[in-house]
Amino acid sequence: MENTENPIIRTEELTRIYQDGATVVALNRLSLEVARGEFLAVVGPSGSGKSTLLNLIGTLDTPTDGKVVVNGVGTGRLSGNALADFRRQHIGFVFQLFNLIPVLTSLENVMLPLVPYRRRLGLDLELRARELLAAVSLDDRMRHLPSQLSGGEQQRVAIARALINEPKLVLADEPTGNLDSQAGDECISLLRGLNQDRRVTVVLATHSEVIAQQANRVIHLQDGAIITG
Repeated sequence: MENTENPIIRTEELTRIYQDGATVVALNRLSLEVARGEFLAVVGPSGSGKSTLLNLIGTLDTPTDGKVVVNGVGTGRLSGNALADFRRQHIGFVFQLFNLIPVLTSLENVMLPLVPYRRRLGLDLELRARELLAAVSLDDRMRHLPSQLSGGEQQRVAIARALINEPKLVLADEPTGNLDSQAGDECISLLRGLNQDRRVTVVLATHSEVIAQQANRVIHLQDGAIITG
């Protein structure tokens, strides 16, 4: 049985240092807890460590030092297929660049993350993808290629794709960065609905204080450390 008391995310003294000619401390001993079902906004300017934090929580990068625990599992002890399976089972990603495959339709893009597992999981993958596209009001755009969609529609496809594995946690890295204000508002409304209706934990990285106010809690980063929140 899932423990709803423990935080879904816990970082301890999380540090990430990059060596690329010069030493860059992207995160500096950052400790954080995120409760299950929370909608957290991480705010800061470029270079403050927002994306690095999300990449470490999402297991797309590894820390130089410190610890990341997601859904009760210390991710540092996972590697290879075990790490890929953990990511697939627990985490959905929404990026600023929509990262849709140009030659695939909306439906195929949403299905893509689980195509290698569909037989093992024994699910009707196309039905699930259709339901998710309908949930983001794209039931009439399922057969369209990304080039035939607006930026806001592409981001909605990306959000549907992030939900295909029914994750407990969605990480959204500047999801409105390439959208106009109306499409950006629609994107944030979708994430809020996801959080409120499905009880999915959402961690949103943004440079916008206005967008951040849509979250339940806001933390501010500067030079890889939390300064408020």
